[in-house]
Amino acid sequence: MTSQSKIVLFADKNIRSYWDAELEEWFFSVVDVVAVLTDSENPTDYLKKLRKRDEQLGEYVGTNCPQVSMPTTTGKIRKTLAATTQQLLRIIQSIPSKRAEPFKLWLAKVANQRLDQLQDPELSIEQAMLDYKHLGYSDSWINQRLKSIEIRKELTDEWKKHGLQEGAEFAFLTDVIYKTWAGKSTKEYKQYKGLKKENLRDNMTNKELVMNMLAELSTKEISEALKPQSISEHEDVAKRGGGVAKEARLKLEAETGKPVVSQQNAKRLRLSNKDPE
Repeated sequence: MTSQSKIVLFADKNIRSYWDAELEEWFFSVVDVVAVLTDSENPTDYLKKLRKRDEQLGEYVGTNCPQVSMPTTTGKIRKTLAATTQQLLRIIQSIPSKRAEPFKLWLAKVANQRLDQLQDPELSIEQAMLDYKHLGYSDSWINQRLKSIEIRKELTDEWKKHGLQEGAEFAFLTDVIYKTWAGKSTKEYKQYKGLKKENLRDNMTNKELVMNMLAELSTKEISEALKPQSISEHEDVAKRGGGVAKEARLKLEAETGKPVVSQQNAKRLRLSNKDPE
């Protein structure tokens, strides 16, 4: 589910939220969501009764949902039970309210689409194209983005072949690649573009996508040639792959006098109605 979907779920509703920059995650007030979906006069009590009635939900909320400081209606800061979008969707499944039904139906539809895509990966590509077109991306950018997804997949498959784990190790090596060719870590790059939860590659211009594809393709090719074993060896390969794109970036910038790494993000590019450069 995209960050766009997460925002739309509760658009125009009075639901308090908090952005955790360290975790790069939005947290929403669970009580506010319950209030919106149930019209309860006392959503706090409603949630307490719900957790008692549904032991699995109670255990899930107690284990996964933290207390986060948010402003009250009077402006005072108080801690309140909060949840990420994924956690909220789990809670909504247990709310016996007509207002919650559209969310449950939506979840069932998304799950069904995902199962179909697992059986036929081509459907995932078609859906991605439709999603990007719906968001207002140009055809040329979409073609570039889909190619970048293919190259990224080839790189991660190469990492998996060497026993690297998705998560921390993938994120570490990706940071190395970005830092080498763009001069910024993933987090720094996103901050530079004014992003939070949004996907960084979905907010790259054509030039940035091309440079990142070159970096990841080079990393994959060098890895296949050198067959690194330790994480430090993979780090060296990532630096070398990113270095290929860095040289290309510096050469292009010298020839054009324009920086490749841009503060432009998808929203600005679409609003300007221009094809990303």
